[in-house]
Amino acid sequence: MAVHGTATSAFDSVREEFEKNFDERGEVGASLTVFVDGEPVVDLWGGHADVERTRQWDEDTIGLVWSCTKGVVATAVHALVDRGDIDLDAAVTKYWPEFGKGGKEHITVAQLLSHQAGLEAINREVPAGTIWDRRWITAALAEQEPLIDPGTRSGYHAFTFGYLASEILERVTGASIGEYVRSEIAGPLGADLWLGLPEEHFDRVAPTIPAVVAEGAVVHPIYLAAATPGTVQHLMYANIGEYLLESDSLRAYSAELPSTGAVTNARGLASIYNALAVGGTVDGVRIGSPDSITRASTAVSASSADRFLTVPTRFGLGYWLAFDNRRFTDNDSDSFVIGRAAFGHVGFGGSFAFADPDARLAVAYTMNQQGGGAALNPRGQSLVDAVYRGLGYRTNAPGCWVP
Repeated sequence: MAVHGTATSAFDSVREEFEKNFDERGEVGASLTVFVDGEPVVDLWGGHADVERTRQWDEDTIGLVWSCTKGVVATAVHALVDRGDIDLDAAVTKYWPEFGKGGKEHITVAQLLSHQAGLEAINREVPAGTIWDRRWITAALAEQEPLIDPGTRSGYHAFTFGYLASEILERVTGASIGEYVRSEIAGPLGADLWLGLPEEHFDRVAPTIPAVVAEGAVVHPIYLAAATPGTVQHLMYANIGEYLLESDSLRAYSAELPSTGAVTNARGLASIYNALAVGGTVDGVRIGSPDSITRASTAVSASSADRFLTVPTRFGLGYWLAFDNRRFTDNDSDSFVIGRAAFGHVGFGGSFAFADPDARLAVAYTMNQQGGGAALNPRGQSLVDAVYRGLGYRTNAPGCWVP
């Protein structure tokens, strides 16, 4: 499989692992970008943009990055915290008064960002079609009671996080999340990243290819739970209208779906995290601050078994931090082994992006062929490992990469 782009000599092994993903690990189409000290050191792409393998994955191919969207939304919220427009310790009702119904009047912005609000799913029926109606979704979340006592345990808000966080942003700024990201983050950085993709870019999209479950493979606990009525996983997966049937539609690409709907490639995602890796400002564009980066890399919520993901996790304020579950499970797709100060997000199927301010490093990987598990699959983790080895880091296993 032809791989295109560049990698500096220190990261030759990263290119080798990227190629190996196609040769040995079932990759179809993908992109990978790495910045160190604000400069690109790896920018690779290759494979095919469709399951039939008739269209090449080009330099400007883009695709749905699923929950990597949440990291972009978190970055937008932190920018407003820097400006003094949002107080993380304030109750959500300070900005969104209607949210206080159902005993939620004391939930803080910080609890919401760290997946401790107890709103992992909507507990009323989501009729077909309403998934596209953001006002309906946020009104339903404002009305309902928490599924558990807020602040007592993390439960990954797979679908609801973006709606909750972006509603606060819109109440503060008057801009929708897509408008804000374009005008304040992606646009100034020149990042090819969209929350609400314009029609003229539709032909660049590589649609998602669902994960292939091998015959006889062990089914992950998330999906076993999703098939069991009464679980929080079942409530989420079975109660989001027809979204999973339409997630790779032109309608979905053009919608501003704040938990799962960003359309970009590795270069677009890495451009945002690059700014965060070098202090919040790059090429005169400021999207963060040293304070916001410290906040982002600080663990706020750690769980021995996240209510939704079913595995031990560590969350910061809107970001995922390093967690290594390889000692707990035989599943090789339940960990996010990055640097000890790194923060970022994983997307459904294995895409990822993160910044490591200690290493002044930013990495992003996107692909169309999804993998299984709760976090990175071997394709993504092999790339992370090769990047850190190129920096001369070692694994502090179980745990993270360290100098």
